[in-house]
Amino acid sequence: MSVARRSSVVSVSWPRLLAVAAGLLASGCSGTKFIPEGAKLYTGGAVKVQSDSPIPNEAALNTELTAVIAPKPNASILGLRPKLYFWHMGEGKTKGLGHWLANKYGEKPVLLSQVDTQKVKSLMVNRLNNNGYFKPTVSSKVEVKGATAKVDYTAKVGKPYTIKEIHFPERDTLVDRAIRATESASLLKVGDPYNLQTFINERARIDGVLKNQGYYYFTPDYLLFQVDSTLDNQVNVFLKVKGTIPPRAAKPYVLNNVTLNTSYNLSDTTQNQKPVIYQKYRYFPDEKVFKASAITNATFLFPDSVYRRRRSDQTLSRLMSLGTFKFVDMRFRPARAKADSAGYGFLNSFIRMTQVPKQSLRAEVLLVSKSNGFTGPGFQVQYRNRSALRGAEQLLVNLTGTFENQTQSNTNTIGVTSYEIGVDAQLVVPRLLTPPFDIQLRNSDFQPRTSFGAGYRYVQRVGAFQEDVVSLNYGYTWKTKLTNEQELRPIDLQYIRLGTTSPEFDQLLVDRPFLANSFRQQFILGSSYRYTYNQQALEQRRNQIYFSGGIEGSGNLAYLASNLAGREKTTNPADNSQAYTFFKQEFSQYTKVDLEFRNYFRISPDPTSGNKIATRVLIGAGIPYLNSKVLPYLKQYGIGGPNSVRAFAARGVGPGSYRPTTSRETSTQFYDQVGDVRLEANAEYRQDLFPYVKGALFVDAGNIWLVNPDDKRPGGQFDPKSFMKQLAVGAGAGIRIDVQFFVIRFDMAYPLRYPYDTGEVRDPVTGDKLADAVKSSPRLNIAIGYPF
Repeated sequence: MSVARRSSVVSVSWPRLLAVAAGLLASGCSGTKFIPEGAKLYTGGAVKVQSDSPIPNEAALNTELTAVIAPKPNASILGLRPKLYFWHMGEGKTKGLGHWLANKYGEKPVLLSQVDTQKVKSLMVNRLNNNGYFKPTVSSKVEVKGATAKVDYTAKVGKPYTIKEIHFPERDTLVDRAIRATESASLLKVGDPYNLQTFINERARIDGVLKNQGYYYFTPDYLLFQVDSTLDNQVNVFLKVKGTIPPRAAKPYVLNNVTLNTSYNLSDTTQNQKPVIYQKYRYFPDEKVFKASAITNATFLFPDSVYRRRRSDQTLSRLMSLGTFKFVDMRFRPARAKADSAGYGFLNSFIRMTQVPKQSLRAEVLLVSKSNGFTGPGFQVQYRNRSALRGAEQLLVNLTGTFENQTQSNTNTIGVTSYEIGVDAQLVVPRLLTPPFDIQLRNSDFQPRTSFGAGYRYVQRVGAFQEDVVSLNYGYTWKTKLTNEQELRPIDLQYIRLGTTSPEFDQLLVDRPFLANSFRQQFILGSSYRYTYNQQALEQRRNQIYFSGGIEGSGNLAYLASNLAGREKTTNPADNSQAYTFFKQEFSQYTKVDLEFRNYFRISPDPTSGNKIATRVLIGAGIPYLNSKVLPYLKQYGIGGPNSVRAFAARGVGPGSYRPTTSRETSTQFYDQVGDVRLEANAEYRQDLFPYVKGALFVDAGNIWLVNPDDKRPGGQFDPKSFMKQLAVGAGAGIRIDVQFFVIRFDMAYPLRYPYDTGEVRDPVTGDKLADAVKSSPRLNIAIGYPF
């Protein structure tokens, strides 16, 4: 406001006017003009620890002491406090824009008069005592600078106390003997500094051990640490069980009856029914949905066994992971009609399960967005039966249909418009079917699964071809920890039959022998294994790691069997190549390895913050051999597009330094620009902007290559000496609308380096111009979900 008044009176140059405006704006946004007269704006403080002796873990101690400094000062950015400005706009107002801005973005000034230094110093003394620094002194000093003030604290400490001796309970009781048996795993070590948190953790550790030995009613509060600190900077620690604990907490318990109710609800009437006794369980049956064995296989609380909290938690997790229950409730009560035996008590366990509907039907409209650049509308109708064979088996039947078109492709490219309809079914059995072995993974909290799948898809690529895709698979999925998952598919069959083709596509197969081979050998007799390590479920971690590694192979057993049987190879008249067949169809033979590394580092310590640095590295290689010269077409790599190197179109890069130049090559680039080897890296900085709106800055690099040379795609073969120079590089910025269950992403990317010569290309014989020089331009990517 003052800038406008001055400009009407005084004639100044624009640079000077901008400088004055910036100065006045800084003065206003610094916040000092909005505080009461005579008050000082509190700007925070710091703490310094002084000692004549070395301070172990000084940085951690400083962080702990700094955390108790209160109150927190007003937020500032480069010395500016815009939140104070917004607060001032709404001061004294009950409505209007100023009132809304103050409530939404404003912050009341924090004044020096609000600082209680005595309370802060008392808290610091407490934290120092907890870390073994007894009898410390803490002082404070106020530093005033203009209209602001800060408070600095100095803590003077001596040498920290260390543990000299540790004594565990010595009484001859069941609970004392159980505690003594845990001494070898104690967190307390002779010579370690005294630390209260270690003592708290030790109580929790002992309680956890006791809970797994039947002490259901024991709690950590029943443990007492007595510390003798009269020694010279040393303490003797005596661990005892309080003498006033209830008798039931001092003895272990055995499970008496375990009752399983699979159809519990708030108006439960099973109390009027008679339970079925199955393997000593009291089972209230719902035989229309479950067999008793389906529930008992996921139950790890066994009648006549010692109560163990580990088995209780495992049972709860396994039952919920069946996917058939909305809630699972578990209760334990003393078996009062049964007398104690040899110091042991008895518990009755009640496990109540509330079912979700057994069958469901869901239909949804989709926006299909694939990594190969195809997008378009689609639909899916899904039928689900959550206990198809009365053993909690999940049966899913999907009917899907899509219309797709490759975005930003050359208008002359054939086959970019696609129609697809398909049906597939999957039966997921909640156990490992491995006859004659009975593998149950009893130490895992997660239900292992065996899956059987089958599917059929009809695909029509307009102007190119029609194909039928049939798939059959059988495999296992299991987890041993929350972060670890493994998948083994001994059988993963795919058969793709190329049907009606257009003359243009037939000519393409003649011109591209590698493509003809990849479409001819699309009978895949595969097996695969994948291991995934994912820390993203650990939301409190600031740094989260994701790794996925898989290996798959095809045709190896079929080739070996054909070779040992002395079968003759079939000669293909198109190129005189020879290959074994399976049911008169050539099969693919290859080994393929894929590795993916991701890292997510959250800038803020707040677990809810979306400010993070996300990085990804993709490495993949498929090697065809013996029965194959190329990978099947659907197994080859492409690069570029909204989830890859975003500055380039999907399948707009590679292989290697190959560049489509003629109109014919440009029209077939969707089929040409694929490869056997992939290397890609991405990095993003993600920032919360507004509610449900996030921003990002990113850089991408990558390319694909061929294992074997192809004279139709010069420069496409992988060369260890030159592959780094052939990486396509792009960078850009993006906006993401993130409403948790749905993310729309807008990324604008600009190419920084091309893997090929971007100049004008001419025919070396005729001199005719084949392609213009490449003009760099930004590319807008619209996608659903994050790229990684």
